[in-house]
Amino acid sequence: MLIPSIDLKNGRVVQLVQGERLAIESDDLDGWVARFAAFPKVQLIDLDAALGSGDNDALVRRVAPRLPCRVGGGIRSIDRAEAVLDYGARAVIVSSALFRDGRPDLEFARSLADAVGVERIIAAVDSKAGRVVIRGWTEPVEVTAVEAVRGLEPYCGEFLYTHVDREGLMTGTDLDAAQAVAAATSRPVTAAGGITTRDEIDALDAAGIDAVVGMAIYTGALALDHA
Repeated sequence: MLIPSIDLKNGRVVQLVQGERLAIESDDLDGWVARFAAFPKVQLIDLDAALGSGDNDALVRRVAPRLPCRVGGGIRSIDRAEAVLDYGARAVIVSSALFRDGRPDLEFARSLADAVGVERIIAAVDSKAGRVVIRGWTEPVEVTAVEAVRGLEPYCGEFLYTHVDREGLMTGTDLDAAQAVAAATSRPVTAAGGITTRDEIDALDAAGIDAVVGMAIYTGALALDHA
């Protein structure tokens, strides 16, 4: 399944290369919401909240009730997770808060699961240079994505695996890495990072993995009418 992504920064829809360099910027949030309305799942990420440099909460509140959203970015507490779910999000994507002292924070993961329900938690395991990275991909931790999913599996309903090394480059993702993560857990896995073509999406689908696509959609490299 193709899951389109809406990334928010400074009040605009954006696409970044490697989570750093601005490549695309749009003020047409409502236009993108309309384009994605037919998709069964849409990913909505507040990049400012993820980086701790502000938030786009007003836009998240506006979009979450209108699309079948999974919302991430800056969800570091139970209160914040509950608030975003109250906006209308179907699930929350949690990353940095699931790690402490370089390892999965199983105590927080358990508390969050007890509070909002395992099925509404998507644990993000974002990998760069072979290690999980947190805080907007700026801080590596000591575990690999495979090690992280093995520890966090009881406390989430799904995993989001982003191959940061390929993010925004439109050079294709690392299918083997995504399949290794999927093989390490019985939970559903969604992959992101560099996914560009229909063939890649089909290959992931054949492995039981959903695909989040951003840059290829916004540049027109992947036409939505063919997706």
